Amino acid sequence: QVQLVESGGGSVQTGGSLTLSCALSISAHGAGTRYLVGWFRQTQTNEREGVAAISPGGTNGLYSDPAKGRFTISRDRDKNIVFLQMNSLKPDDTAMYYCAASTSWRVSLQEHDYNYWGQGTHVTVSS
Repeated sequence: QVQLVESGGGSVQTGGSLTLSCALSISAHGAGTRYLVGWFRQTQTNEREGVAAISPGGTNGLYSDPAKGRFTISRDRDKNIVFLQMNSLKPDDTAMYYCAASTSWRVSLQEHDYNYWGQGTHVTVSS
């Protein structure tokens, strides 16, 4: 029903910024459905963790503790794109970042709440 494509990853130095984009492609079957979208990240040694999520209407956001105050999630509903603005990046932010979508209306950072996943975009923050 929906495909997600992430972009915007890359390499930055500590303190730098990146904006990730998640483009949602919604099939005819899913047309009219509004999706909760979340950003997750995973390193080679850690499990995937939720970073930020935004409600289908775009009015409510939820952030993990490491993301609060540094990351901002937003969405362009007309273009079906969700953004993750990341500022003050640290080496600990280095990871593969995934966006995910859900038909749930409950804003969540739990992986099991999401039905659809993108392929990921990698972020490297060097010290």
